[in-house]
Amino acid sequence: MQEAEVRRATAAARAIASSLGLAAGDDAIILQNSNKLILRLLPCDVLARVAPVTQQVADLEVDLARRLTGSPVAALDPRVEPRAYEHDDYVVTLWTYYEPVAEEPSPAAYAEALHRLHAGLRVLDVPAQHFTDRAEQARRLLADRELTPELPDADRELLIRTLASTTRTILERGRPDQLLHGEPHPGNVLTTKNGLVFIDFETCCRGPVEFDLAHAPVDVHGHYPGADREVLRQCRLLVLAMIITWRWDRDDQLPDGRRLGAEWFDQLRADLLTES
Repeated sequence: MQEAEVRRATAAARAIASSLGLAAGDDAIILQNSNKLILRLLPCDVLARVAPVTQQVADLEVDLARRLTGSPVAALDPRVEPRAYEHDDYVVTLWTYYEPVAEEPSPAAYAEALHRLHAGLRVLDVPAQHFTDRAEQARRLLADRELTPELPDADRELLIRTLASTTRTILERGRPDQLLHGEPHPGNVLTTKNGLVFIDFETCCRGPVEFDLAHAPVDVHGHYPGADREVLRQCRLLVLAMIITWRWDRDDQLPDGRRLGAEWFDQLRADLLTES
């Protein structure tokens, strides 16, 4: 979000928290700012997730948090009704704030938590897009030069070919689909005193578990039971191609996104050379 949007979004979060009886003074710490603003409101110490009404899936995130009892997911704030709140064209959800733990999670702990999350998601019947729909969204961005104007043609063609070939290979392997987190990368995993918890189900989708596993650090893969190595390899290439594409979207708001996109492109080229 731009500076003016950040001010309005923060004001919306404070207003909603105050209306619910939570002490939300002038102290709001920005924890993350991209398409969604993540705030720690003090002194009530609540985590507020704020998004424009037109760009939010708050109802789905709240529903999943309520239904995934016993799974490693972040909890909604127990002091207020668990739902999405609207104010001044923003949607706000209120969550438990977890004090960060310094140590990095071990690969085994990361894999175990993701496996437990998948077990909880597997039994839920929730409408969600398929991972191939997300690949198609990336392809449409690449096909429209007005939406990705700074992407060189050769890179554009490489990404389009990679999206098509990896999607086809993954589907041909016939791995079972289930509900997935969608992006369980380290930025969406919190290390708490009670273990790992996953946050941000904004990109929840259906697909093979390897699609989720492809977002995790490479050293996690060997600890996840039953993963198909070839499907995982293709999912990693697909995920790289997608996240590179997002970074060249003219409307991308990820801080330092273009630099990250260039780094990931180097990684994709190296991985494709290994494949060949």
